[in-house]
Amino acid sequence: MNENLPPCPECSSAYTYEMGALLVCPECGHEWTPAPAEPAGGPEDGVIRDAVGNVLADGDTVTVVKSLKVKGHPTGIKAGTKVRNIRLVEGVAGHDIDCKIEGFGAMQLKSSVVKKA
Repeated sequence: MNENLPPCPECSSAYTYEMGALLVCPECGHEWTPAPAEPAGGPEDGVIRDAVGNVLADGDTVTVVKSLKVKGHPTGIKAGTKVRNIRLVEGVAGHDIDCKIEGFGAMQLKSSVVKKA
């Protein structure tokens, strides 16, 4: 018997059990479908958020919050660098911002390393 089943929403009985795809309360006879578990990252609504939780949109200006190493460039991108006119994309390996950074050129960034300006 699974000890992680939710109590009955009608009578709050703790003796619920599974019957196929439904949960059943033996005390009041209420049947319901279990709520789907949310992913670990919270509700997935297709919105891209920055490092502090602000919603990002195409054309926004963001600030890099931590220094980033760039292959083939000796200095990398310093924390505090402003990036203007971003474009949100479905990138590779979590890179969901397409942008041009002055002195570096076109590149993709992760939304977890920027903050909306």
